[in-house]
Amino acid sequence: MSTQKHVLKSAGDVEGSESLRIDAERAEQVVDALNADLADVYVLYHQLRKHHWNVEGAEFRDLHLFLGDAAETAEEIADTLAERVQALGGVPHASPATLQSEASVEPEDEDVYDIRSSLANDEEMYGDIIETTREHIELAENLGDYATAELLREGLVDLEDDAHHVEHYLEADTLVFQGAMEQ
Repeated sequence: MSTQKHVLKSAGDVEGSESLRIDAERAEQVVDALNADLADVYVLYHQLRKHHWNVEGAEFRDLHLFLGDAAETAEEIADTLAERVQALGGVPHASPATLQSEASVEPEDEDVYDIRSSLANDEEMYGDIIETTREHIELAENLGDYATAELLREGLVDLEDDAHHVEHYLEADTLVFQGAMEQ
């Protein structure tokens, strides 16, 4: 429980930004979209970290490194989103409970799965986040917030790149299962 006595800005309040010339009404729409993206990307981040920690098998090293890098990319995107929310006069989602409840993507449970299943789950989550990001780029542009649209585009390039790598890992000639080879 917080011991803070004086709240400087309440979560959910959006002031807009005089210096950025974005009024509170437009800023609120963009902040809501960015906070949704922030929540989704943090769920992705945690799922990628889970897979990074638990990957095993013949392709362990490459997958371990890729998943670690992909998680770092997601974390960087989240940081960019949160800083833009703040610049627009909003409060970025920050608590784990809020991030989880506001995310539109569903993470895996705590169990560990084979890497092919885990990557398929990552691929699905990437796809959902990519679609939403595209919608939010259009929203930001329609509201005249071209800087936010550009930040989202930059993150989209990174998300698509990592999703494409996941797709390659899921090709038929990878992720060898020893038990299948013995049959």
